[in-house]
Amino acid sequence: MKKVLGLLGIICLFVAKSEFITAQNIDSIAVKFANTITPTDLKKHLFTIASEEFEGRNTGEEGQKKAANYLQHFYKSHRISTPLKNNSYFQSIATQYLKPNIHSSENVIAFIKGAEKPNEIIVISAHYDHLGIRHEKTYAGADDNGSGTAAILEIAEAFKEAAKNGFTPKRSIMFLHVTGEEKGLLGSKFYVKFPVFPLKNTVANLNIDMIGRTDKAHENNPNYIYLIGSDKLSTELHQISEKTNTTYTKLTLDYTYNDDSDPNRFYYRSDHYNFAKNNIPIIFYFNGTHKDYHKPSDTPEKINYELLAKRTKLIFYTAWEIANRKNRVTVDKKN
Repeated sequence: MKKVLGLLGIICLFVAKSEFITAQNIDSIAVKFANTITPTDLKKHLFTIASEEFEGRNTGEEGQKKAANYLQHFYKSHRISTPLKNNSYFQSIATQYLKPNIHSSENVIAFIKGAEKPNEIIVISAHYDHLGIRHEKTYAGADDNGSGTAAILEIAEAFKEAAKNGFTPKRSIMFLHVTGEEKGLLGSKFYVKFPVFPLKNTVANLNIDMIGRTDKAHENNPNYIYLIGSDKLSTELHQISEKTNTTYTKLTLDYTYNDDSDPNRFYYRSDHYNFAKNNIPIIFYFNGTHKDYHKPSDTPEKINYELLAKRTKLIFYTAWEIANRKNRVTVDKKN
């Protein structure tokens, strides 16, 4: 009996050690691919997206079309596919779904199919439109929302590199660049009305809108990010988010604007809200407003690229955890 118990003890020790090593390996794998997200690459994207050539990316106008083509070229050149049947990466939106004075526009959608649970989808979103040209001045929109647009490209590349090296996520990842946010969340409203996959298949939405600057409240401590909505529909999603940050990025997570009584009502003011209205758990990543918000002076040289990279990595790690965990994130609350 003692020999049997001793053998069982050795087996248990071996199993426990193996599980520990496996957990360590999973963490190290995530870090390896997160490290492909660099300030240099983010800067390269952002100086293009927020350039004069893109004319402030006004919805339906030539500059926005140029931005859409830039996104499409990126995904094609990195061999990241699209779930759209026409293989154009563009989900076309007619004027009737926008506003009478807005020309037709398009969401840009790319996709990495999950290896084990392909019908469960994490949507990572950011709007790529901005305010265009007004009074002969270009509203570059570097932080709003060139920062979120560039972040998605880097996150997509990191997941693609993981897949190329044999670490395809268990669940599918959709990279959703929405148009018309500045006109009233119109691109995301269209997407949830005409989803590429049934909305019931969407596990969570991680929405990025302005993550490249600091606000006045954090001038002396830029190592932060505002999180909004992480606990509104899923206690589990909030816990995953907290643990992910503690494990990897160690940013200060500021929930000031998550308060239901917050007068700014940011929870209702970006594209995640159209997902939340459909009982899909969301996290909205945000750096707060600043003196250049919605001004021509929101330009790419003012972005803190080291900080942008760190915040982008937090979103990648969070998506990695949601995509690769055993069980789907549970919804235990209602709006």
